Amino acid sequence: MNYEKLELNGVALIKPQKFGDNRGFFMEAFKDNWFKENIADVTFVQDNQSLSCEKGTIRGLHYQKAPFGQGKLVRVLKGSIFDVAVDIRPNSETFGKWVGATLTSDGAEQLWIPDGFLHGFCTLEPDCEVFYKVTNPYNKESDAGIAFDDPAIGIEWPIDIKSAILSEKDKNQPKLSSLR
Repeated sequence: MNYEKLELNGVALIKPQKFGDNRGFFMEAFKDNWFKENIADVTFVQDNQSLSCEKGTIRGLHYQKAPFGQGKLVRVLKGSIFDVAVDIRPNSETFGKWVGATLTSDGAEQLWIPDGFLHGFCTLEPDCEVFYKVTNPYNKESDAGIAFDDPAIGIEWPIDIKSAILSEKDKNQPKLSSLR
């Protein structure tokens, strides 16, 4: 596996190696010891999967409050997404800054987003299936979010956000300033 540390400390883009022939391909999607040695010494406790039927769907920006904060390892099983991490660590020099990466089922890229970051993505084509491993189980009382279009963050979504498909929850998230 290859990886690249992104601009925000702790966030990494992982590129598993695919071995293909006329039958298709094989790849190691996750290897615990390799991940702990190269990316983060964490334990994953839950796997999640979502399907977004429409191109232009935005999910996020989400996080879980302490003590249920989650690190997430995100990959696409079908389709392609633009995946985003926003630093919300209280004393971080990069608080409110974001990084994004395009993840595709063909490329098999994965984005590691540590605890202390918002996470969100938009679908770049219909019928996107996203799979992610998390370091803490979901806790309803700790579930929180920030507006995906907050100008204080300034995410450059690769879709027309005026026609984005959102849940009611995501349409009504607070601004980043609510965390200060």
